[in-house]
Amino acid sequence: MSDRKYFGTDGIRGRVGEFPITPEFMLRLGWAAGQAFKKDGQRNSVLIGKDTRLSGYMFESALEAGLAAAGVDVKLLGPMPTPAIAYLTRTFRASAGIVISASHNPHHDNGIKFFSSAGTKLDDALEAEIERWLDRPLEVCEPSELGKASRVDDAPGRYVEFCKSTVPNEFTMDGLHVVLDCAHGATYHVAPKVFRELGAKVSVIGADPDGLNINLNVGSTHLDALKAAVLEKGADMGIAFDGDGDRVLMVDRDGSEVDGDELLYIIASQRNAEGRLKGGVVGTLMTNLGVELALKDAGIDFERAKVGDRYVMERLVANDWVLGGEGSGHMVIRDCTTTGDGIVSALQVLLAIRKSGKTLAELRQGMTKLPQKMINVRVAERFDPLSRDDILAALRQAETELGEAGRVLLRASGTEPLIRVMVEGRVEADIVRVVEELAGVVEQSSR
Repeated sequence: MSDRKYFGTDGIRGRVGEFPITPEFMLRLGWAAGQAFKKDGQRNSVLIGKDTRLSGYMFESALEAGLAAAGVDVKLLGPMPTPAIAYLTRTFRASAGIVISASHNPHHDNGIKFFSSAGTKLDDALEAEIERWLDRPLEVCEPSELGKASRVDDAPGRYVEFCKSTVPNEFTMDGLHVVLDCAHGATYHVAPKVFRELGAKVSVIGADPDGLNINLNVGSTHLDALKAAVLEKGADMGIAFDGDGDRVLMVDRDGSEVDGDELLYIIASQRNAEGRLKGGVVGTLMTNLGVELALKDAGIDFERAKVGDRYVMERLVANDWVLGGEGSGHMVIRDCTTTGDGIVSALQVLLAIRKSGKTLAELRQGMTKLPQKMINVRVAERFDPLSRDDILAALRQAETELGEAGRVLLRASGTEPLIRVMVEGRVEADIVRVVEELAGVVEQSSR
C-alpha cells in the first residue's frame, strides 16, 4: 500500500469542500508544486487546465496564487482535455502541467493531476517531494520574484491540430457518420472540430456544459444516450469520451458497446497486421482474459501492469513497447502521445477501420470476451486483502476451482474505501458463485 498522504492512483481527488479538496489546500498545493518543480537560474512556468466543473474556477484561482507565491509563472488554458495539458506542457517547454478534474466523477467531486515537463504523469518520487513541501510553512518569495499569470487563447486550436497530426495526411473520414458524446466535459469544443476537419459527418450530444452536468447520464460511463442517438440517426458508430477526455468507449451501428479491451485489441491486431505494432501490448490486472488469449493467438506478447495508466506507461517504457490500455477506455499510444488521450485513441480505431476495410462490429469479432464479474466490498478502512490469511485461503480455493480457464483478482481501490473482488472464466454461473463467495469472505474479514 502507498504511504503517500494525499496522492492516490491518479492524483488527488475527493468531494469539493471536504479536505483536501478545499481552496486552502489548493493554495498550499500550488505553492508546494511550484517549489518542487522550480529550477534555479531560470524563469519557471506551469500550465493550468481544467474540465467544466463549476468548482474549477475556485481551484484555478487558488493554485494560481500558490504558484505565484512560489515565484512561478502561470499559463491558464481554461477548459481543455487532460491530454491537451500534457501536450501543451511539452510544446510550451513548461516546468509542469496541472489539470483540475475528477475525470468521470460527478460535478460535486474534483481533483488535481500533474504532468511533468515531458508531458508524463509524475513518478512516486516527485509526488513525495510535493508532499514534503506541503508539510512546510508557506513562505512567499521576494515581491520582485513573484510569478505572473497569462491566458493562452489559442490552446484549443493548437490541440485540434495536434490530434489531426497523429493520423496520416491521406487519412479521411469521408462518408462516415459518427455521433460524439462529450460528457458535457472538456472535449465539448475540440472533439467535434477534429472529426469534422477530418471529413466525418458529426452529430454531437453531451456538449452543453453548465458546470453541474458533467458526466450526468452521458459520456463513457453512461452509454445509453449515445446508443439511442446512434440508432436514431442511423450513424455508423458512436464515440463517448469521459469528463476530462482521457478515456474513450464506442458503440457500433447496431447500438452494441465496444469497451476499452476490445478497442485495444482492434488497434493492436491492425497494427500487427501492418507490421507496425513495435513489440507487445500492456494491459492491467483488470484486462479481460479474452484479450490476452486473442493476442497470444496472433503471436503478440501481452503483459499485465497494476491498475492505472501510470503503471501501464511504466511497463511500456521498460519494454520499449508503444501500446497499452485499460477496459475503461484509457489507452496509451506512445508513438502518438505521452498519456491517455480519448480523441487520439478514437482516431487510431478509425484508422484501423479505414485500413482494414471492415466495420467496427467486424473488427471486434476477432476477440471473445470471457464472462467477468466484479463486486466492490465497502470497508471501514482500506487494507491489503492479500495480507489476511482467511482471504488468502479463500482466494486459493477459488483459483483451484477455476483452473487455467479462469482468473481471480483482489485489490484495494486507490481512491475509495473499497476492496474490488473480480472473477472471470468460461462458465458464467461458476464465476458468479465464486465471486459472491469470495466477496462474502472479504466482507466478513473487514468487520
